[in-house]
Amino acid sequence: MPLMMSEEGCENDEGDYHTLPRARAARRGRRPERALCGGWQSLCASCCDWLINVCQRKRELRARTVWLGHPEKCEEKHPRNIIKNQKYNVFTFIPGVLYEQFKFFLNLYFLVVSCSQFVPALKIGYLYTYWAPLGFVLAVTITREAIDEFRRFQRDKEVNSQLYSKLTVRGKVQVKSSDIQVGDLIVVEKNQRIPSDMVFLRTSEKAGSCFIRTDQLDGETDWKLKVAVSCTQRLPALGDLFSISAYVHAQKPQLDIHSFEGTFTRDDSDPPVHESLSIENTLWASTVVASGTVIGVVIYTGKETRSVLNTSNPNNKVGLLDLELNQLTKALFLALVALSVVMVTLQGFVGPWYRNLFRFLLLFSYIIPISLRVNLDMGKAAYGWMVMRDENIPGTVVRTSTIPEELGRLVYLLTDKTGTLTRNEMVFKRLHLGTVSYGTDTMDEIQGHVRASCLQLPSPTGGNSTSSTPPRKAQPSAPKVRKSVSSRVHEAVKAIALCHNVTPVYESRAGVTAETEYAEADRDFTDENRTYQASSPDEVALVQWTESVGLTLVSRDLTSMQLRTPGGQVLTYSLLQTFPFTSESKRMGVVVRDESTAEITFYMKGADVAMSTIVQYNDWLEEECGNMAREGLRTLVVAKRVLTEEQYQDFESRYTQAKLSVHDRTLKVAAVVESLEREMQLLCVTGVEDRLQADVRPTLEMLRNAGIKIWMLTGDKLETATCIAKSSHLVSRTQDTHIFRPVSSRGEAHLELNAFRRKQDCALVLSGDSLEVCLRYYEHELMELACQCPAVVCCRCSPTQKARIVKLLQTHTHKRTCAIGDGGNDVSMIQAADCGIGIEGKEGKAASLAADFSITQFAHVGRLLMVHGRRSYKRSAALGQFVMHRGLLISTMQAVFSSVFYFASVPLYQGFLMVGYATVYTMFPVFSLVLDQDVKPEVAMLYPELYKDLTKGRSLSFKTFLVWVLISVYQGGILMYGALVLFESEFVHVVAISFTALILTELLMVALTIRTWHWLMVLAEFLSLGCYVASLAFLNEYFDVAFITTVTFVWKVSAVTVLSCLPLYVVKYLKRKLSPPSYSKLMS
Repeated sequence: MPLMMSEEGCENDEGDYHTLPRARAARRGRRPERALCGGWQSLCASCCDWLINVCQRKRELRARTVWLGHPEKCEEKHPRNIIKNQKYNVFTFIPGVLYEQFKFFLNLYFLVVSCSQFVPALKIGYLYTYWAPLGFVLAVTITREAIDEFRRFQRDKEVNSQLYSKLTVRGKVQVKSSDIQVGDLIVVEKNQRIPSDMVFLRTSEKAGSCFIRTDQLDGETDWKLKVAVSCTQRLPALGDLFSISAYVHAQKPQLDIHSFEGTFTRDDSDPPVHESLSIENTLWASTVVASGTVIGVVIYTGKETRSVLNTSNPNNKVGLLDLELNQLTKALFLALVALSVVMVTLQGFVGPWYRNLFRFLLLFSYIIPISLRVNLDMGKAAYGWMVMRDENIPGTVVRTSTIPEELGRLVYLLTDKTGTLTRNEMVFKRLHLGTVSYGTDTMDEIQGHVRASCLQLPSPTGGNSTSSTPPRKAQPSAPKVRKSVSSRVHEAVKAIALCHNVTPVYESRAGVTAETEYAEADRDFTDENRTYQASSPDEVALVQWTESVGLTLVSRDLTSMQLRTPGGQVLTYSLLQTFPFTSESKRMGVVVRDESTAEITFYMKGADVAMSTIVQYNDWLEEECGNMAREGLRTLVVAKRVLTEEQYQDFESRYTQAKLSVHDRTLKVAAVVESLEREMQLLCVTGVEDRLQADVRPTLEMLRNAGIKIWMLTGDKLETATCIAKSSHLVSRTQDTHIFRPVSSRGEAHLELNAFRRKQDCALVLSGDSLEVCLRYYEHELMELACQCPAVVCCRCSPTQKARIVKLLQTHTHKRTCAIGDGGNDVSMIQAADCGIGIEGKEGKAASLAADFSITQFAHVGRLLMVHGRRSYKRSAALGQFVMHRGLLISTMQAVFSSVFYFASVPLYQGFLMVGYATVYTMFPVFSLVLDQDVKPEVAMLYPELYKDLTKGRSLSFKTFLVWVLISVYQGGILMYGALVLFESEFVHVVAISFTALILTELLMVALTIRTWHWLMVLAEFLSLGCYVASLAFLNEYFDVAFITTVTFVWKVSAVTVLSCLPLYVVKYLKRKLSPPSYSKLMS
């Protein structure tokens, strides 16, 4: 079944359809406004609209005619073949970064405040006290963004600079991936990435076909067989591609990766050659050539390729903590305005009160600390550095340094299957014959049985496989006698060795070019240079297993197959018919003739649900398949039926007739094949394991215990996805699984949703097509039910569907989502999620490069979330609130000072004191909070339940914020009133006592907040205190040096400081004794 049905296209069209009326409505809404305004405004508006339309106009995608090897003949200009993950270009970088900064209320507020200092009547203190912090914030942000953007540029450049061979009239030339144009003839070697969408013209493989790996595009591990255009494949030499006049007509670029319509025309022959092109003649960008060398003509480049069309544009991600702090900043602004209004009211609105109001706004502006963003941004950079330095998760890279706190707030984890949870390595684990079962430890017994049975085979004349004796007619099914175990094992192994779509490929020897046909000497059947290729890794695992037990597939083409026995004898079988696997039939079959005996046998294998009705009655199949599935093995049932020559000839004539019918061809062909599928002899059941990544099971269990709901989104088949969900313990063994039946209409979706609603505590498994139908009619109901499930598995998902599921979760739950994947098909999902994690693995680097965090294996997610997510969130919450406390404290003191001195709008501290307070004197101790930790990493990993508290957001909320406000008001009042009570005659003493007590209070409050001391914290405390004491000698304009060296000064400052801090220490001690936090019990 196609992964992405036509609905995807419809969805796209519907999007355009809805957008147009909205745009028209918007224009209609603007017309009355324009009518009211003057002509000049109307003209300006028209010009602006025109400019916006020109800038945002999308190129219309059209069908195209592409001449082979002649890019210059293209009728229109096509996009450059570049991969671009950058957010900005040279011109948009500065405006873009500034917009991202000033869309935050905090920064916009400080910009307005700083600009107000250019107005003489509003000027308070020196310009640098406002502009220096703002400039520093912007410099840090721009530098950080520039570094991130430069890294993205370097990564893109690496991919865009990959070299490929391009065919020209003068021979092969090397070109960069970014210089490839529509119409170029490109040579792609084995294991090389295909740089753009191409039509497959020619291959070095003799059969005229090759395999490609598409896991970067659709997540499927099956290798896809692609067929070269027969007209160009038949050309004698490679250079003849330039001696013919030919072109490809291709449809317009589309989202659907499973369909293509086009024609190949050679117009220099008489009559012209026309060949229809379909999906099997295409090579999409981001796929990898798995066999031979291929030559293709480029039809789509850059943003018109299927892989880019299925990738969404990256968003600028903003963390939940940043949004919460933005809300708190707005609350602080309201408090600032209210305080200023109160002050002006108490003044009695005398004189130019509005000017006084603005001056009070500026005086109390420290309520909203500009250093908040600087500290948080520097903290984020520190967390990123710590993550990359963690030896327990080597190879981890932080690519987006702005959202490390998100790792501590996740509720939904959406993961890919192939290459993320699994290694994509199939291993044969079990063979069951009904009465006897063989596991990995008894494979040598099978080898012995196969060897014994092969010795009894009639030896064909000559060493070769083709027998010179006249073929005997096959006997009808012999009377049923109990066969020996050896013969039953041999029959089963032979069936597995014959019933598949695997092709053995022999690597060409050194010196043999790709275009030269293999010489017989190169096809020497040695095991060393043979590799197997198939459309499924399961198939390869089965054939590799038959080789390990003695029956080796040595050759295969379109009409025959050769097996080698343990004794070196080569058996040849004619391949009469092949019935490929489809997701509807869930089985595949072959009809073969043994050349030595002329016996015709129909072999079939498939899923137990499909095969149970086809094989003869038995009492063990269902039970054994269930047992294997519980072990996480992928089961296949193998059966056979011996045909007489007459039976086969009758079948062949009916089958050929059915294939030629015009109406209902598929149904007629299926009916004829089903006539063969009767009373088949059950041979065996096989169990294959898709090996999981290291420590996947304990990691998933840890995440579940942490309260994270895990959804698996995969492009793979339903059976495979369900099997992996069980084997990885994504779905626990005690849980039921509800498989959502395929639905195609509103009524069917309604019935199926009602059936699912009645289930309790049940994991949901549904396909992409059913999901599409349900979302169209019952989006809210489906999401409501799915969110209640302990686990959800979506199979046959397209890249755009994965991204859509992420967005739906965000919209319906308002919870934080994390997407994790390792292939190009996961990029959209990773970019749509609040936090994207990419795994750098077998499927390449696409996901890793597009992600916010890059790891090397799935097991590292546990530590990344439990330890680094926890630390980042807890530290940022403490840091943010402490910086706000620092601003509130000095604003409270200013309010007390102004109210005591007749509500004068005069600053308490001026010039360097204000700058020094926020920087040199308190910056290091406050920032050292980024080293604090409430629990040790080992405890966080051992008790993942602690993570649940983080998702509730209790570390930073309006409640904790109000506690800090009360602390600030209390301390500010004590410090100011204490200094006013204790000061003698001169005002300068108030400044000296209060400011010194303020600095000491801040240092003591940092010590009170810290939960685990680090040597750098101690150093920061003493360094700040030393800086302050040393600077007293130079601050003559603010302090009386003679006074601050007296004992009086020391005891007064000490008294005020103790009075402001001691009660808080007592409260903290009592709280820890009477109501300790959950983690403190574990720490003890």
